[in-house]
Amino acid sequence: MKFICLTLLLVSGITDSRSERNEVVGPADPVFAVSGEDVILPCSVKPSISVVDMRVEWFRLDLKDSLVHLYEYHEDRNTDQIQSYRGRTKLIHQELQRGNASLKLSTVRVSDEGGYKCFIQSKSWYDEAIIDVRVEVAVGRPPVITVDGFNRSGGLHLECESEGWNPDPDLEWLDSDGVRLTDNRFISWRTSIILISVFVVIAGILIAAFAHKNRAYNQLQNERDQLLQSQKIIITQAVPHLRENVEHEQLLQSQKIIITQAVQNLRKHMAVNVTLCAHSRLIVSDDGKQVKYENREDGEEDKYFGVLGKDGFSSGCFYFEVQVKDQTKWYLGVARKSRNRKDVNTLRPDEGYWTVGLRDEKYWASDSTSVPLSLKVKPQRIGVFVNYEEGLVSFYDVKSMSHIYTYTDQSFNEKLYLCVCLGFQRNYNSTPLIICDDY
Repeated sequence: MKFICLTLLLVSGITDSRSERNEVVGPADPVFAVSGEDVILPCSVKPSISVVDMRVEWFRLDLKDSLVHLYEYHEDRNTDQIQSYRGRTKLIHQELQRGNASLKLSTVRVSDEGGYKCFIQSKSWYDEAIIDVRVEVAVGRPPVITVDGFNRSGGLHLECESEGWNPDPDLEWLDSDGVRLTDNRFISWRTSIILISVFVVIAGILIAAFAHKNRAYNQLQNERDQLLQSQKIIITQAVPHLRENVEHEQLLQSQKIIITQAVQNLRKHMAVNVTLCAHSRLIVSDDGKQVKYENREDGEEDKYFGVLGKDGFSSGCFYFEVQVKDQTKWYLGVARKSRNRKDVNTLRPDEGYWTVGLRDEKYWASDSTSVPLSLKVKPQRIGVFVNYEEGLVSFYDVKSMSHIYTYTDQSFNEKLYLCVCLGFQRNYNSTPLIICDDY
């Protein structure tokens, strides 16, 4: 009898010893989740054993009555679950057999951020792991502003729309000095006229920059005519009783404010890191960020001094900037890889190029025909924005925050690459073109 009891004690000791070696483990680093999306909070038993017959509890460490999820007696028992987690938590039951008690949390909220405890208990042992969850806010699309009508006193109604924010953002209307606008300030005649000007600029530049088609702009030859003509159309059709003597400086100031906001958004959300390929007649820096002409008389056949970026884009939106300061002959924009490199006289879309440039001390866009550009100042740094699906390529003078030109309704059917060119035949200016990344 003593021998049997001793044997049972030994067996029990071995069982307890094995149980003690099992532990509940979670991630060593914080789990990052995006607001509005789903996330998995990892938790498992090591070495792997089935937890089907065990109790699995998930708690919040920083909340009272903090039950997030409870599994017991082979089923979920969430009667006492925190109200804000109702219908958003789930254990993958088929994974419990493999010791995986990870929790799926759906439609993550900012309030979900914090510490979680994963607690697992059997008849002979228990253990727990701590998981730190960090929630990142989802940034929505840039706002789109439209005119929604006028009231009897001449006030202008503007509607601002934006999607994809989580949580909902706060909305404020500010004037050019950053002062919050009140209802009374919106209804004055003078403010109405100025806001119409701002709307024209938004419709022609900011909305165009974020892929809204505008066929009229493709037919206009320069920025000033673009703005004044659009302004005249809006005022004539919407409020014929208003005077058309909008102060030009106010219009330009409104334009600068809007384009500044547009460029800041492009830099933050759509900027890409691009580098240049090599070229037989050009000197490309080791980091692929600069290119300049090399004066060689060795009979090279390649007389086109253009070079593409190494990486191409076949979908979505992207943005980059190129410094052209002090260079007297240049073209830049985007091109398809199957572009025409022989007998190139103009870098037109039908040849596979969408560019603006400087030649003979004049600025040009090479659309279906060459379009002269009337620029008030010499651009030193050009921003290029592309929306592949919308067939749109826009150019901006980053220093003066002005719109240069936009190609619209283009048809892209292959990858597009950054394209910079130092002209044809020869270029005696040794100043490099520089791809910028100092946003």
